[in-house]
Amino acid sequence: MLLLALDTATPAVTVALHDGDSVLAAESRIDARRHGELLLPAVDRALARAGVALGAVTGLVVGVGPGPYTGLRVGLVTAAAFGSTLGVPVHGLCTLDGLAYASGLDEPFVVATDARRKEVYWARYADSRTRLTEPAVDRPADVAGELAGLPVVGAGGALYPDAFGDVREPAHQSAAALASLAAERLAAGGGQGGDGQGGDGGDGFLPPLPLYLRRPDAQVPKNYKVVTPK
Repeated sequence: MLLLALDTATPAVTVALHDGDSVLAAESRIDARRHGELLLPAVDRALARAGVALGAVTGLVVGVGPGPYTGLRVGLVTAAAFGSTLGVPVHGLCTLDGLAYASGLDEPFVVATDARRKEVYWARYADSRTRLTEPAVDRPADVAGELAGLPVVGAGGALYPDAFGDVREPAHQSAAALASLAAERLAAGGGQGGDGQGGDGGDGFLPPLPLYLRRPDAQVPKNYKVVTPK
């Protein structure tokens, strides 16, 4: 097994290689505006550090979000292109699940990432491997009461300390954690879905499609003038 994991759903442009036992190499850069420029060079560096060729990859793992429209698509399109070229499967995982796994917490907690527009993407977890709720997007003040007393993992907690008091690490997504979670699920032969109820088809993975949770900022203008040829 050689998994190539990618995630661009958050400001972290992150890549990792995993051989089924451990992480061979990982690259991460925090930059919310340069996902397209940074991702492929990060893949090249990770492959070089691991001393393997892209052709040796046996599967792709990609964070499907939730995340902003443009950045999220960079990782998904790249994973789809690699998967098609190499003829290997592409496994989708919720980006929040990667942050939860990296936390290592064995108590109830919340993962929250920056959704912009003064909102956060969030989900509640029983422990680092078990998500209890579907990902959602809300203003921190609107969910502060519901989540009161729970530790909060992710940059969303640090951005809104008045709403989220007990902020824990990590702040940013790691493809190394995403790859490790995927390797664990593959080794187990699939298993229960990431939502705790098999909502992703029962194999522990999601389709490699974007999880936006809301409409993109770019909209087709309403009542635009139609020009017809003379």
